Amino acid sequence: MSATTTVETISKPNIGVFTNPEHKLWVEESTPNLDSVKKGKGEDLPEGWVTVAIKSTGICGSDIHFWHAGAIGPMVVTDNHILGHESAGVILATHPSVTHLQPGDRVAIEPGLICNNCEQCLTGRYNGCEKMRFLSTPPVDGLLRRYVNHPAIWCHKIGAMTYENGALLEPLSVALAGMERSGVSLGDSVLICGAGPIGLITLLCCQAAGACPIVITDLDAGRLSHAAKLCPRAHTHLVDTSLSPADSAAAIVAAARGTKPAVALECTGVESSVATAIHSVKFGGKVFVIGVGKPNMSVPFMRLSTQEIDLRFQYRYCNTWPRAIRLVQDGVIDMAALVTHRFDIEDAVKAFETSGDVKSGAIKVMIQSEVDT
Repeated sequence: MSATTTVETISKPNIGVFTNPEHKLWVEESTPNLDSVKKGKGEDLPEGWVTVAIKSTGICGSDIHFWHAGAIGPMVVTDNHILGHESAGVILATHPSVTHLQPGDRVAIEPGLICNNCEQCLTGRYNGCEKMRFLSTPPVDGLLRRYVNHPAIWCHKIGAMTYENGALLEPLSVALAGMERSGVSLGDSVLICGAGPIGLITLLCCQAAGACPIVITDLDAGRLSHAAKLCPRAHTHLVDTSLSPADSAAAIVAAARGTKPAVALECTGVESSVATAIHSVKFGGKVFVIGVGKPNMSVPFMRLSTQEIDLRFQYRYCNTWPRAIRLVQDGVIDMAALVTHRFDIEDAVKAFETSGDVKSGAIKVMIQSEVDT
């Protein structure tokens, strides 16, 4: 039996998008190398692994942060490091132990590699795996490459779905985890803080769940205009940074015609926004923080205490991909309008500059790679 099954018509070299501790950003050759991919060995694929030709990868805010700041909390760029974790592509090769995938299958890649032995893994909350290796989080290289090797179990079939939508399943998974753990349901009044990609996808999820009224906030009027197009019944609120969190909360409640949110989904991780969400929700309400913030921040404790407000948090996601695929395939969630810019992988530096420039009007920037398959 041969080591792998493969597609032989591959000619473009593997390249990746790198950053380093000096905050440089560049494109250069990466692994697995072209020869190993062409031979179908994928650097002698481990049991249960496959080789994937990456077709579309979205740039995440964390990618920009690792480039600009070199770290997110304890996760620090210490060497040359490949970015990217929102990807979809096509199977090129499979180890013979893999029976549910074959070359030519279109897949979305779930980027977390888990141990399958710790309590979190064994109880189904594998996002808390004690030995998690999350692609694009230092020191584990990411998916912004032309070819990658990956465990087949984390390659989800997407059928005829576009590769862009396949890549967007990752941020949709973030939103779905927030929806499930916050318990948003039909008729709930909801505040969404932040109209970036995660906030906008969360808006689509709240719309599909029947939440009402929905208020979404941001500092950027352009992003709020985008939100209004995605969900016309949502109330948009431009944040006035001169106001205190309490006064800003009052303005948000006024935007919802006096209805206080039952649930606030905080998608920025910014301290003042978290505080505003806490001041906004009703007695017994819930503030659910999806966004990633600084290591330490102050919150209005007495407001939480005297109003019996639950403050909860999220770390990535688990068990979301099958549901996300169904939602997109059945047209319940349509994320196509989120993609505002597209670049070839060779132009990845320009793609990152566009994504990181607030004046560009970018929502989701996609990096595309074509291979001869």
